[in-house]
Amino acid sequence: MFSESEILSVVEMLKNENLDVRTVTLGLNLLDCASDDIGRFTDNIYARITGAARDLVRICDEVGDKYGIPVVNKRISVSPIAVAAAPFDAKGMLRVASTLNDAATAARVDFIGGFSALVEKGMARGDRALIDAIPEALTVTQRVCASVNVASTRAGINMDAVLQMGKTIKQAARLTADSDGLACAKLCVFANIPQDIPFMAGAYLGIGEADAVINVGVSGPGVVKKAIDRAVAANPDLNLGQISEIVKRTAYKVTRIGELIGREVAQRLGIRFGVVDLSLAPTPNVGDSVGEIFQSLGLTSIGVPGSTVALALLNDAVKKGGAFASSTVGGLSGAFIPVSEDLNISQAAAKGYLSIEKLEAMTCVCSVGLDMVAIPGDTSEETLAAIIADEMAIGMINKKTTATRLIPVPGKKAGEHAFFGGLLGESIIMPVNNAAGENRFLRRGGLIPSPIHSLVN
Repeated sequence: MFSESEILSVVEMLKNENLDVRTVTLGLNLLDCASDDIGRFTDNIYARITGAARDLVRICDEVGDKYGIPVVNKRISVSPIAVAAAPFDAKGMLRVASTLNDAATAARVDFIGGFSALVEKGMARGDRALIDAIPEALTVTQRVCASVNVASTRAGINMDAVLQMGKTIKQAARLTADSDGLACAKLCVFANIPQDIPFMAGAYLGIGEADAVINVGVSGPGVVKKAIDRAVAANPDLNLGQISEIVKRTAYKVTRIGELIGREVAQRLGIRFGVVDLSLAPTPNVGDSVGEIFQSLGLTSIGVPGSTVALALLNDAVKKGGAFASSTVGGLSGAFIPVSEDLNISQAAAKGYLSIEKLEAMTCVCSVGLDMVAIPGDTSEETLAAIIADEMAIGMINKKTTATRLIPVPGKKAGEHAFFGGLLGESIIMPVNNAAGENRFLRRGGLIPSPIHSLVN
């Protein structure tokens, strides 16, 4: 039973603290669209997507209006295209990407994810074709997002794929040089990618999922910050255990709201409800920042000593609150620290509080990884691959999801600004230290074996 003050706090979340449902994502299995004829295949997937998503936006808006909770983004994720379109070459994959973009436009969603490959143990023909097509596919389309899983705790790290992704990112940046390498903002490289992420750019529908499913992404960093601010104002001597409890209780309420919305949307669409992904996902707006939470906790800025343990506290409390609120929590569920998408984090980088090295340390305890990090345009393919490999190792060894979304901004150097627009935000370009010289280690390629599982200590 909730108290009167708790009910009023939820009303305050809705009115003044940017609480919303960040995304309702319709996952669609495209494997039954398979054909070795490219025309028939693209016709099949267009019909499948536009048919299933015909009422998605309207129903999300109606349910949001009913409860007074805005559903900010409506999106679609599909089966990994490297599997569904395996018979085709890179040219065929480009045609598939164009069809996905057209279907997303017809369905009135802002992004469609699933232009994806899972290559942690090796590459098949479809995987190679898709990765070859990624730079041009993300350049000529506006709504398609791509992801490639190159590592897992069970399989190890596919270093050949890591090297290939370094080249892919550089090429994608070159093709979109006039927009600061925007194509790279729609490309994630993962370790241990979950099958049910509703958030972009990593969303896709895993092989083990149902034909169609609704997954919900709930955010609310502003809500968490305000809850901490109120509690500290009432009792300045709160210890960190008590603050953790406050974050957990807040996460519980936010998760319940997300599940309420998601289940009703799924019921009206006549399809299965999947998971609630409760993640502190910021936007570039003031008051909707994960970085600001660090200041509410008592740190000068995100990035200073103490930031990693503060992020660990946040991530753990959010997961516990979500798990207590729903038996169907999934996706990434935790705290995101995307540099350009969070105004406060971007400012911390500009002021020198935050470096790539500190970000990497923090990714050991966050839910994603090096996210939306703009780096100098002359960063080499090998250096990009090395940064990716370091991040993949964190995920592999710690049995957690990690990812990179790196943007080498063509023609710009450290200290200049990159502008991506909208929810993707803007950021100072962060220096990559000690990147000069060849990297023979990376060029060796091969498979870094998975860690031993029976001697964990």
